[in-house]
Amino acid sequence: MMKQRIEELKDLINKYNYLYYVEENPSVSDFEYDKLFAELKELENLFPQYKTPDSPTQRVGAISEKFDSYKHKYRLYSLDNTYTYEDIEKWYEKLTAEYGNEVELVSELKIDGLAIALSYENGVFVRGVTRGDGVQGEDITANLKTIKAIPLKLFQNVDIEVRGEIFMPKTSFEKLNEESLKNGEKVFANPRNAASGSIRQLDSRITAKRDLSMFCYTAIIEKSDKKPQTHYDTLMYLKELGFKVNPNIKVCKNAQEVIDYCKYWDTERSKLNYATDGVVVKVNQLNIQEDLGFTARAPKWATAFKFPPEEASTKLLDIEYGVGKTGAVTPVAILTPVQLAGSTVSRASLHNFDEIKRLDVRIGDTVLIMKAAEIIPKVITVLNDEQHNTRPEFQPPAECPSCHCPLYTRAKEVGLYCENPRCPEKVRAQLEYWVSKDAMDIDNLGPSVIAQLYDLNLVRNFADFYKLTIDDLLKLEATKEKSANNIYEGIQKSKNRSLARFINALSIKNVGKENAAVLADEYGSIEALMDASIESLENVKGIANKMATDIYTYFRCEENVAIIKELFALGVVPEHTSVVKSGKLENLTFVLTGTLSSMTRPEAEEKIKSQGGRTSSSVTSKTSYVVAGEKAGSKFDKAQKLGVIILTEEQFITLLEKGIENEEK
Repeated sequence: MMKQRIEELKDLINKYNYLYYVEENPSVSDFEYDKLFAELKELENLFPQYKTPDSPTQRVGAISEKFDSYKHKYRLYSLDNTYTYEDIEKWYEKLTAEYGNEVELVSELKIDGLAIALSYENGVFVRGVTRGDGVQGEDITANLKTIKAIPLKLFQNVDIEVRGEIFMPKTSFEKLNEESLKNGEKVFANPRNAASGSIRQLDSRITAKRDLSMFCYTAIIEKSDKKPQTHYDTLMYLKELGFKVNPNIKVCKNAQEVIDYCKYWDTERSKLNYATDGVVVKVNQLNIQEDLGFTARAPKWATAFKFPPEEASTKLLDIEYGVGKTGAVTPVAILTPVQLAGSTVSRASLHNFDEIKRLDVRIGDTVLIMKAAEIIPKVITVLNDEQHNTRPEFQPPAECPSCHCPLYTRAKEVGLYCENPRCPEKVRAQLEYWVSKDAMDIDNLGPSVIAQLYDLNLVRNFADFYKLTIDDLLKLEATKEKSANNIYEGIQKSKNRSLARFINALSIKNVGKENAAVLADEYGSIEALMDASIESLENVKGIANKMATDIYTYFRCEENVAIIKELFALGVVPEHTSVVKSGKLENLTFVLTGTLSSMTRPEAEEKIKSQGGRTSSSVTSKTSYVVAGEKAGSKFDKAQKLGVIILTEEQFITLLEKGIENEEK
């Protein structure tokens, strides 16, 4: 009897939540809702055996020590951007050249929030993960449960992964900042920052107090009686399941309709109660989406049109200098604070000293600033006034603002550099990069902690991190034993990061994370890379002469080599699962379609690459094999038409095993 009443209350409250937070159409008074909620809570306390994760009472959680990382089952890709209407037309022309004029497009507002992936099993919410790097994110399930626009239980028992964007409504953002000012707390710069800060609270009860919402924009349906054939139908299906979908979606028959949609919302978006920085355009037909596939970073069947950045004028108060990890000295404009694209801007990039000369920027000028790609403010021009020519012309610094050593220019480069390897600001920038997410990924070591470690003379190079003791860390301001232990553990865990991360972390000039991954695959060990000649480096695909010289020079510096050897002695051993350059599958190209039962698609791709093979997202006459899993799509049909060999999952596994056996022999 009590179990039945609890189920009735859960269904009723979930329904009222859906009507209020998703449909924005409340059907019951707050008093009646609160009464039902109180009854459910009381019954669950009396009969805890009937309390389930999908209960509305489970939306507020407790405090976590940290968020666990979680590997996405399906990768979250980025989007390629377009900035002009001509770009949209060219993109659409490529589609119609291959698929004819029947290609439909769906235009959706690009919500300025945080991407997440929600997993449901038998219609019950089981996990929510941040986008992260697209392959791995953070498990923030407890916090996401507090957002009432996210259903804990769907209207159908399906297995599905739903992608969405978490955002904070503008009215909620204004209210939050008003309350923060009253309490003497920090205010947020814009709704996106407020949403980000709220969703990543370790105490989910704080998240629950922030008014966050979500729009869903796609889904991967694993088990359902319904199989939509278009992207638009997928969105409508999500609505049927109980998700909040943006109402301003339009199916467009051609590029001109997309352009009209973009023009309309470029002016009308200010009336919305949420921030949007562009329009996402997708091919509507799912079979064409599957056929087009993906590049290394983005789907070929979608593009994001970015609205023109907003501009604002303000006064230039001063020019300050920063020293980066390679010693580059960059000028930064200090401005009278001004509102721009939803946030307060008081600093802006001046790029380099040649740019200052080109713009003829002088302290005291009124300048026009804009946000590049809605993120980084930059000075774009000086607004002439009668006083401009009376102000002193800007003179670049002759010495480093941090260590006061002379600054130098480098051949064929714009900019000034500090060549002092012990320059404090340069060293701190390198240390900060070493612990960053793209490098050694050490938690709890932010800029303020690193500054303290540097000032206390505890850390002056990368190896020093691994010499730190708990007692050393307890010397840090406001650091107690638990925090010290967390920092120490984070450092220890970083000892076996991948070789690509290790190379990237070294801050070699002109080498970023993509080049680091290429070098790791090419050389397989840091020792081999250290011994590589300039000629060898130049022969690596993607490594130009200039970069090859920078890499070679870095490893000819005795101090750099000594630090690397010291890292090894301290137990830092970068691991690399190198891609085999030869093997049973060498020079063979594979295309995967459908769902494999014994492994995920990324795992299958990794196995192919480990045997020397290649993977592709589209089937052509040059494709060697198509691996067909369950519910194989249009790629299966195309393979049949082209006469490409189709493998079942069992045949694919056999081929892999033979390849592995061949390598072992």
